[in-house]
Parts: sequence; structure tokens; C-alpha cells
Amino acid sequence: MKNKVTLRELVGSRIILAICIAVYYWCWARNDWHAYYTTIQNCVAIFTILFFCGLSWRERQYKKEVFDELADLNLRRSDAICFKVTTVAIVIIAFATAVLRFNCPAEVFGYILVGLLVVLSILRTVLFCIMDSKGA
Repeated sequence: MKNKVTLRELVGSRIILAICIAVYYWCWARNDWHAYYTTIQNCVAIFTILFFCGLSWRERQYKKEVFDELADLNLRRSDAICFKVTTVAIVIIAFATAVLRFNCPAEVFGYILVGLLVVLSILRTVLFCIMDSKGA
């Protein structure tokens, strides 16, 4: 199949990878145990590896095609905005960790960081799609 690879597709697929990382973190950081957790963990790991291989193949295809310079510029702008949001969020999480380290378990801060990863991948995709649709 000769589908043209779009930058919007590549940016949007990062959400799936972030969700896979969050689910895999949940598999490692949980406090209880059920027999089916191993099955979930293995399925998520296999899906993530296969999805990553497919994504790298699509990225290799994208690099062979003609670049959309405006879309590339919009991606850089959305990455710059997300970098600033990430910096502020990490500083807040770091200080919260220092203040609450005796009252909250470490898993909570891990869940916050992994949740931040998912939120930022969604924010990046939304920002890029908005900028790309307006042609700014």
C-alpha cells in the first residue's frame, strides 16, 4: 500500500506510545497482584515494540517524501510551547516531591510524571493540528 505519510499522523501516533508507557508503568508500580497482570504487561510490551517498529518504518518513508516546510515549522513551534510547559511542570513536580516526600508514596510522583507525558503528547498533537489547520 502506498499511503502518503503525513506529519500529523506521526505526531498523533506519539499519543499511543505515551499511553503504552503509562500502562507499562502501571504494571510495574502497582501494589497488588493478580495473575492476569503478567498477561497485560506482556501484551502491552509486545504491542509497544511492534507499534514502534511500524512507526519507525513510517518515519523512514516520510523522510523519503517531499517535506511540508510549513508543517515542519508548526511542529517546531508546538514543540517550543510544550518545552516551556514541561519545564514549568517539572519544576512544580520537583518542589512538590521535596515538600511531600514523607507524606506521599513515591508511586504517586511516578504516576504524575507519566501522566504528564501523556498530557504533553496530547497537547503537542492538539497544538500542532490547530497551527497546521490555520496555516500559521
